[in-house]
Amino acid sequence: MMVVSGLLPDLDYASYLGGAGAFIGWHRAVLHSVIGAGVMVCMIAGAFFVLDRRIPPSKSKAAGGLLPFRFGPALVVCALGAAGHLLLDLVSGVGVQLLWPFRVHWYGRELAKNFDPWVLALLVIGLLLPLLFKLVNEEVTSGQKRRSGAPSAIVTLVLLAAYFGLRAQWRGEAVDLLLSREYHGRIALAGYAFPEASSPLNWRGIAVTDDTLEEAEVSPTRGEEFDSSSSITRYKPQDSPALEIAEKSAAAAKFLEYARVPIARVQRMEDDYRVDVRDARFPEEEDEAANVILRVDLSSNLQIRSEELLFASSANR
Repeated sequence: MMVVSGLLPDLDYASYLGGAGAFIGWHRAVLHSVIGAGVMVCMIAGAFFVLDRRIPPSKSKAAGGLLPFRFGPALVVCALGAAGHLLLDLVSGVGVQLLWPFRVHWYGRELAKNFDPWVLALLVIGLLLPLLFKLVNEEVTSGQKRRSGAPSAIVTLVLLAAYFGLRAQWRGEAVDLLLSREYHGRIALAGYAFPEASSPLNWRGIAVTDDTLEEAEVSPTRGEEFDSSSSITRYKPQDSPALEIAEKSAAAAKFLEYARVPIARVQRMEDDYRVDVRDARFPEEEDEAANVILRVDLSSNLQIRSEELLFASSANR
């Protein structure tokens, strides 16, 4: 029950098949919200409860004196599985729409990548700890009552909490380091640090100035080596009627709720205009589904011809 309820929320990834607009509207929303996850937990617990009633108990189970299957404890187990999934998503990836469908807002803090090998390593250690405890217990007690796997589960949870706590501290230090420097003579007004999968100490930093975004790798443990003059500069577009109209479109409203660090580009295409807005928290070459861009095409008289959300992987081709 815990495994099923811990994996099932990712069924809303199927919204990818509906395109980028459907993806950012439904992914990490339907089954990741408090309401959606609650309904899912009740359905899973109810399904297992009905299944248990339809399967007659075996003689071995009856002889073992097992307690009867009850809906209340099943509900708690399923809730723990779903809660674990949501907690991991809150600290990794793009966040979670916890209050969907009542409020469109992404909650979370990017402390780790969506797939973090260090988290995987800690979970593998947690799976191996019961074997170690078993060997030690058999060696010490020599046939006495076997210990449960509760100590290894507690150790794993403590390790995960400590890991994300450290990442939160390092992220804060990385942002402070970004804000403490100038970039080609420009003062940083805001700073963002996004995790790298290679090392928990390396962060992809974005410093926002008056007219640019400055991108640089930053590590809080190597602050003296941080060279702000080597940052990659992305220029913000100048204010223009085309940009203003594009930002007022319906697709733009949806995208700006999702994007963390939006940056636009206005192109003149013969007599028309094209406005692309991307989220700078993703590298331009990033192919993951979460990297979505907004594209608005306008005519020469600034009438919107089309507005759409696209996966960057297809828009960049």
